[in-house]
Amino acid sequence: MPQYPLNNIMFLDIETVPQHSDFGSLPEEWKDLWTLKSASLLKYHETETKESIYPRAGIYAEFGKIICISCGVIMGSGDSKRMTLKSFAGDNEKLLLHEFSTMLNKWSSGEPKFLCAHNGKEFDFPYLCRRMIINSLPIPALLNVAGKKPWEVGHLDTMELWKFGDFKNYTSLNLLACTLGIPTPKDDIDGSRVWEVYWKEKDISRIVTYCQKDVITVAQVFLRMQGEPTIREESIEIKDRGQ
Repeated sequence: MPQYPLNNIMFLDIETVPQHSDFGSLPEEWKDLWTLKSASLLKYHETETKESIYPRAGIYAEFGKIICISCGVIMGSGDSKRMTLKSFAGDNEKLLLHEFSTMLNKWSSGEPKFLCAHNGKEFDFPYLCRRMIINSLPIPALLNVAGKKPWEVGHLDTMELWKFGDFKNYTSLNLLACTLGIPTPKDDIDGSRVWEVYWKEKDISRIVTYCQKDVITVAQVFLRMQGEPTIREESIEIKDRGQ
């Protein structure tokens, strides 16, 4: 496996939710559009309805929105490595995307940089780009793949790296972490409950914590795959929780 400069990688994860609290809150035009979109999901969930399956709308950039972006960078090397995390979160998606973009553009200037996420090439990276366009924001150069050759795109994906060319294989982040002996948090929410915590409990800070834990796990998995020592818990610093 190619070796990458660890200090030039930003690890990230995003959390998304439906744009409305439930199907009944959708404008009429969007109800029709969701009815069409959900038809493909309902083929595999016979006991569900377009109303009951609406919480899954958050996985689609057209029907969802980003409520948290957590990212982390590694400093130092060997056993002395440390990691710093920062999150952009809140109800104002355009604002958090703008703040994230400003940070990313500043961080990615100079020598080549990389973004790394689990299933990032299929979800996180394109979702970010789509929501930026929807919010009339420019896409940061590091995220934008338009017009680039494959080797010019600085995107790393721990799920893709684990496939080793086996394109039919899907491995969740938790399964991969456990396989590699990396502790994963089991004391809080999982991805399927983010919409409920956001819309019903209105507890964005809990979602931020969950998102940050995933970023740490992605970084630790990547380090193991690179043959590097993982980062000690006491060497991980959370700068703030932007909300």
